Amino acid sequence: MTELLTAAQMKAIEQAAIKRGEVTGLELMERAGRGVVEAVFEEWPELAKTSHKAVVLCGPGNNGGDGFVVARLLKEWGWEVEVFFYGEVEKLPPDARMNYERWGEVGETKTWCLDAFERLRGVPLLVDAVFGTGLTRPLPDEVNEGFGILRGRLRKPWSRRFRRCVAVDFPSGVASDTGKMMDGDKGYWLQAALCVTFSFEKVGHHLANGPFHSKKLAKKPLSLRREEFLERGPFNEPKEDRRVSLLDQKLFGRGTPFLRALLQKDPSWHKYWCGHALILTGGPGKTGAARLSARGALRIGAGVVTLGVPPSAQMEVAGHITALMLTRVTDGDALGEVLQDTRINALCLGPGLGLERARESVPVAVRAEHTPYVVLDADALSAYGDDPAALFAILHDGCVLTPHGGEFARLFPDIAKRLRQEPRSGPAYSKVDATRDAAKRAGCTVLFKGADTVIAAPDGRCSINSAHYERAAPWLATAGSGDVLSGFITGLMARGFAPFQAAETAAWLHVECALEFGPGLIAEDIPEVLPKVLRRLGL
Repeated sequence: MTELLTAAQMKAIEQAAIKRGEVTGLELMERAGRGVVEAVFEEWPELAKTSHKAVVLCGPGNNGGDGFVVARLLKEWGWEVEVFFYGEVEKLPPDARMNYERWGEVGETKTWCLDAFERLRGVPLLVDAVFGTGLTRPLPDEVNEGFGILRGRLRKPWSRRFRRCVAVDFPSGVASDTGKMMDGDKGYWLQAALCVTFSFEKVGHHLANGPFHSKKLAKKPLSLRREEFLERGPFNEPKEDRRVSLLDQKLFGRGTPFLRALLQKDPSWHKYWCGHALILTGGPGKTGAARLSARGALRIGAGVVTLGVPPSAQMEVAGHITALMLTRVTDGDALGEVLQDTRINALCLGPGLGLERARESVPVAVRAEHTPYVVLDADALSAYGDDPAALFAILHDGCVLTPHGGEFARLFPDIAKRLRQEPRSGPAYSKVDATRDAAKRAGCTVLFKGADTVIAAPDGRCSINSAHYERAAPWLATAGSGDVLSGFITGLMARGFAPFQAAETAAWLHVECALEFGPGLIAEDIPEVLPKVLRRLGL
């Protein structure tokens, strides 16, 4: 599992390495610049074969220092390099100032010049090293205007004149902890064909619009060790663990012990030993979502999956299912009777359920004595939009909430409002922060959907399932895909996964199924391609 860092954590790691004498700040800057050049030549091998022209934009901090190193190295490679600097030389940090002077021995540094930007033509490589992870304020007007001029040149989709734009650590203007533009939607940015980061990916690379500003992300080592530490508050008291994990092949790759141990079945088991999931449907014409969830739960390994159906929809459901079971559930009282079956160990309520049916069923499901795990989605969440506190009062740590943006805003209006606020200064409030706060308030696992799905537990554990860069799966934006995801979570919990672990695993497999199938995907395809994904993983 890859750990994602905040700007403060990355700075602490660098400072710790410098303090231990393992490296100097100047050496780190040299390594970063070399990493950018290596990444450029790896991405575009044709650029390494002969000399070209590059324009390097440098800013007033250490990110600008990295840019001066890039400029010098390209110059040594035989390139024609034009450097534009925004800031005051006297205010450059010492290491950046040193690299400014080193560049000055081989090339000229031009001041930030809007007229010159208007005249730029035919540049094979544009390097954005103006602002990086340390940005805590909106872009200065002059920088913003300069980017606007350059963006006018770049706007034609990846034209040959400027198709290679490289961002150093982050595209300037993007907050590294949130993935949001510091100017909201008012500012300009240079959309990078390649973003080169160092040693550790940052949270903002996988949240909000962070991935939108970079078509591809490359990571280059600085040979830094990840120090285990807790951030401390003003009185030196330990805070909760603020680490954020990126769900990736390191955790779910082929033959990993994690998936092998939890998804394989023992030959001696019978079906009920693999769990029994109950999923409630809505009335006539409203059963498809629950059937998608049930199919997902069965495919992912639950031994038995039963649909709880009102009598009016019984014939409709019976005509569509074969491997799934069916039982009548007319109302909350009938659900309570069904749940006397101690073999039922996981429930899913919400997909196509209807608000009235949800309001009478959710309390019964959550309070069921013999059913430890409950997934609440869709209508089961919307039913409490007017009184979220009533829902939170009955939830327990065996529950998983799976809201999309609208449902999240109804359940957590104050948190959603804070998340929508445009960052103007300091570390901004991110989707990670919002999901953590929601999980703590609800007292259970929350999976906040999106291409940047965030999963958080009440104890502060948090992970991001990023469907970006090489894992981009736009085909998942189709009706019913979220219902299948809820079914995956339910089926995994029926198998014995803990809620947070089930949500992580389901979200990751959900994207893998979309990638396996490709364009043309509809929700029904997701469970059907899952066996192929599991075989590819060595299961």
